[in-house]
Amino acid sequence: MSATAAGAALSLAGGRFASAAARDRAIAVTAARAVRTEGTTLEQVATATGTGAYKRLAAGPGWPLVVRSDLAGARTGRDDRRTGLACFVQFTDMHLVDSESPVRFEYLARYLDSAHRPHETLTVRGAASLVERVNSLPGGPYTGRPFSMVVNTGDIADNHEHIELDWYLTVMSGGTVTPNSGDPTRYEGVQNSGDAAYWNPETSFQDAYKAKGFPEVPGFLTDAGRPFTAPGLRVPWYSTIGNHDDSIEGTLPDLGLLGSLYTGDRKVEGCDDADAAKLADALRHDPAAAAVLLTELLAGGGVVRQVTPDPRRQPFTPTEFAQAHLDPAYTGAGPTGHGFTSDAVSSGRLYYTFPISDGVLGVSLDTTNRAGWADGSIGTAQLDWLENVLQSHSSHWYDTDGHVVRGGHGNQLIVLFSHHTSGTMGNLLPDPYHPFEQRHDGNTLVTLLQRYPNVVAWVNGHTHTNQIIAHAHAVPERAFWEVNTASHVDYPQHARIIEITDNGDGTLSLFTTLIESAAQYTTDFHDTSDAGLASLYRELSYNDPYATPAQKTGTAADHNTELLLARPGS
Repeated sequence: MSATAAGAALSLAGGRFASAAARDRAIAVTAARAVRTEGTTLEQVATATGTGAYKRLAAGPGWPLVVRSDLAGARTGRDDRRTGLACFVQFTDMHLVDSESPVRFEYLARYLDSAHRPHETLTVRGAASLVERVNSLPGGPYTGRPFSMVVNTGDIADNHEHIELDWYLTVMSGGTVTPNSGDPTRYEGVQNSGDAAYWNPETSFQDAYKAKGFPEVPGFLTDAGRPFTAPGLRVPWYSTIGNHDDSIEGTLPDLGLLGSLYTGDRKVEGCDDADAAKLADALRHDPAAAAVLLTELLAGGGVVRQVTPDPRRQPFTPTEFAQAHLDPAYTGAGPTGHGFTSDAVSSGRLYYTFPISDGVLGVSLDTTNRAGWADGSIGTAQLDWLENVLQSHSSHWYDTDGHVVRGGHGNQLIVLFSHHTSGTMGNLLPDPYHPFEQRHDGNTLVTLLQRYPNVVAWVNGHTHTNQIIAHAHAVPERAFWEVNTASHVDYPQHARIIEITDNGDGTLSLFTTLIESAAQYTTDFHDTSDAGLASLYRELSYNDPYATPAQKTGTAADHNTELLLARPGS
């Protein structure tokens, strides 16, 4: 059996291998089909070891390629005919956290797992280590093509603060970054509070985390906040906005009413169970009530700590988000603005197109809803703009009755990028800045995309989970793939290489390969060097007691895949 035929035989329905021997055979076939696998999860993957409550990580076997023929058959010989069309990298959900900010809800972690993470002081270092990984790779594992770009699909910041955005832009463009706010000489957050609800890493105090095996790490908080030099990406990069980039903790609508709390000197570190439960519920169901409750806790209803005020914690608006990307200090490897233009700044429209490669167009959407809530939608103006883009780059499409329409001035394959997924775009609350504009959900967007055969993929984040969805259609060329990638704040902390190839047989393949940061798998609790902290970032995220790493990791069918689909017009 040829390598191609063997690869096709590995197609899975459930995404699981029957045995270790089957997995090893699949790894061998994977290596035979690839140009190279080094530096990717095709080669090796972080794997938990030990029997205690706190797991250490080590290098484990790589994840083999899974061929998914949900949308088109896998024909033999395609490896020999394959032509690479595009190769790029997706980052998503970095959540660079100002862990000392007064407007945070760490005391709600038992209700909302994203409210606090034991590793959140290391988010900036973790992001820089991911950049190091991309810089170390020569290109895609199946085409060998160099990366044309990196696209970050949102939740760049955790709490849409200017300082978090500055950290992100420095990590991506390169330069010295100090992941500390307030007093630059000390840490002023919950992790040295002496509260047993939090991991207090620098002391022997027996908190709830140490009861689960978390270590004492001398100097952890001090060294986490010291300056370091981020290398910056060596390839162009683009940004897509997410809900954490335009709202309070990704949930509360920011109408400019809480700016003084962000930049003030009072931080709530805890409250009684009844208030915590009430606030957690309000964050899910009543944003206005949540804002009132937060103000009451700061006024004396909670355990309040004095912190050093910092004007850099002021929340940024969507317009300021775009404007910051245009700062020449953050041009890095380009392009200027990283997708955003002066028109975006003046109009507030944070959606745009960009070239991925010759014959492949990228479309970045804004799926956030400034009315609040974590989930998203898009307005009519953006939906109409998107359809105009799709028509102008397609030689044919289908009308709403299923009839073929000929037209368009171009004929490019199209990849969409957004923060939200098709299943997390049900937030149809009116946008307070465009109250009379209708909002549209993920089903509406899927239906639109299936009318345009040139759409081959929709790449997104938000769920912090690896999941690949086949959007099938009775007309094969109207199908497309949705590729959802886990975050880089919660374990497994993945990014994804995506390669598009023409198989020369009427089909295309999308190869999706997960990558981890450049950090070593092994950790040393006495090593707080930059490299040591980057390694701890990954291991601590695995052990976060409020996270669900197994669920977020996904199945084999969501990891390293070959996604087949009909070539438009074939």
